[in-house]
Amino acid sequence: MISGLYRGQDLELRVDVDGNRPMGRVSGDLFTTAGATTSYVGSFVVNTPTVNGGQIEGLGVFSFAVPTKAVTVSITESAATASVGGRDYELTFASRFFRTVDVEQDSVVGTVPFVDYNTGSLPGPSGSPARTLGVAAAYAEAGIEVRTAPPGVIPTGIEGADLAWDDAELHHAMTQQFSMFGNAPAWKLWLLVASKHVGGYRGIMFDYNDAFQRQGSAVFYDAIKGDSAAAQRAQLRTYVHELGHAFNLLHSWQKNLGNPPQPLGPRGGFGDLSWMNYVQNYQPGGESGYWAAFPFQFTDNELVHLRHGFFREVVMGANAFGTGAAEIAPFEQPLDDRSGLLLEVRAKESFCFGEPVVVELKLSTAGEPRLTHSHLHPDTEFTQIAITQPSGRTVLYRPMMRHCVDQSLEVRLDAANPAMYRSAYIGHGRDGHYFQQPGEYQVRAQYIAADGSRIVSPSCLVRVRYPISHDDHRVAELMLGEDQGKLFSLLGSDSPTLRSGNDALDEVIDRYGTHPLSIYARMVKGLNAERGFKNITSAKRLVVRAPDPKESIEQLSEVAREATIDNITLNMVMRRLARAEARQGDLVKANAVMDDMVATFAAKGVNPSVMRQIKRQAELTKDALSAEA
Repeated sequence: MISGLYRGQDLELRVDVDGNRPMGRVSGDLFTTAGATTSYVGSFVVNTPTVNGGQIEGLGVFSFAVPTKAVTVSITESAATASVGGRDYELTFASRFFRTVDVEQDSVVGTVPFVDYNTGSLPGPSGSPARTLGVAAAYAEAGIEVRTAPPGVIPTGIEGADLAWDDAELHHAMTQQFSMFGNAPAWKLWLLVASKHVGGYRGIMFDYNDAFQRQGSAVFYDAIKGDSAAAQRAQLRTYVHELGHAFNLLHSWQKNLGNPPQPLGPRGGFGDLSWMNYVQNYQPGGESGYWAAFPFQFTDNELVHLRHGFFREVVMGANAFGTGAAEIAPFEQPLDDRSGLLLEVRAKESFCFGEPVVVELKLSTAGEPRLTHSHLHPDTEFTQIAITQPSGRTVLYRPMMRHCVDQSLEVRLDAANPAMYRSAYIGHGRDGHYFQQPGEYQVRAQYIAADGSRIVSPSCLVRVRYPISHDDHRVAELMLGEDQGKLFSLLGSDSPTLRSGNDALDEVIDRYGTHPLSIYARMVKGLNAERGFKNITSAKRLVVRAPDPKESIEQLSEVAREATIDNITLNMVMRRLARAEARQGDLVKANAVMDDMVATFAAKGVNPSVMRQIKRQAELTKDALSAEA
């Protein structure tokens, strides 16, 4: 067997022509060394080489200009010579693995990290041999070596406290705690085993919003714990799935959104038997069909990416997740749509320059009752949003944090419940600010339904007005900073890395407190104050900053009083304000806030079905706050 990694000065060569699931390719990454520094030059892949024993040749696809695309390799025992792009290299055999990644794992006290699972414990496909798989073994079968340092344990010192993590806390924890974390591409990754996520998710690859992405993932023990074979099997899939995102693997139904786009597998990607599919969305047969047929492996296309993807497309900290550039073609309406579902994007008449752009997504039935899933918000990636800018360029909105939802709440849309709604802040994401200049934008959404149907909305016009006064200009500057965009996405953060953004929002409140956009700064500051904030110290101890109900009430009361933000966000703000009042010890005021919420939306004339939901939310919030008190 000659497949594996060969290493020489300035070249790492991967030969993949025999052995376990050979992809019939040769690829490599080229570097240059100057003094004590090494820099990346480019990559190549030979997709259809001619192989004759240890002699391999073919034409390469290169990421950079070369005098010739011819690639030849001659392998004898544990050595090789190669001619790549007109230059010759002497190489020695380095590993049977094509790539190696170092994983640093920390777990919060009370969680139990996954170890391994015997794939023969439960019925599966007849052609898949029973074996014991942990995360390292699963990736080893793909030709990737995963080396794990001795795991760290993070004590809490706060028994009985709410240890639900949010996105802001996760990203802050990574930047503070990942001992190998750095602003440079490297085969290094941090994995946190936490208790639970505020959204109830099983896992998340949360390192998205800077120039060095895909370096951190988390799994949430409370959502996947258990000693049964089914629970252990689900834990294995969750761990491998989240680490797959760090290698820049997309979900099975999203590969057409990559750069370059990849063909979707069977049934629009939902028929892929892959670690990267969702078990509940597998077609045909859903979860039971998936496990009956899944051989515990990546698809061939995914193996090609893992083994032979160009260096910057795979290594952690290099190209952004999903695509090297966000530009896409606008979504097109399907030629034939028998889904029975209608999708709308709605926005207010116009936005001030610098104002956070929030749109409302509405999914409704076109007539007959329909069953689908509840994941309408774009952060779950069952809904995508395309933004055509005034220049005519169309970009894909990519949320700062995207969540893996291994469970889908079924929703029935009918006469009693004709529609569901979500509010989405799309002003800022992984590519920065999307509405950076005044003008007219066209926004269109695509929702992937439970049966795989792709529902495309009509285009929605979003107008961004030109600033008029000096204050308009200055406030827009303060609102459009990169850190400010992150704070709007996260709804606030204590992270020192976002200090400049918090300082800018403080200036908006202190110096321009009567400006209409100050409401958004107050909202972010008030929501962040209302919650506690977790921090892992350098001594690996978890501490929580207590909520500040007084500050929260001061800021959120102004937001509720003005009631100029979108309805769904206003609903959330008022419920959080009620919780702050209850934490301050005034349950009467908390209940009054809920009564005001009902009255506010009644005065707005919202439709009866939505009004019923709001009244129910108000009563449930009152009951919950009373029980806590």
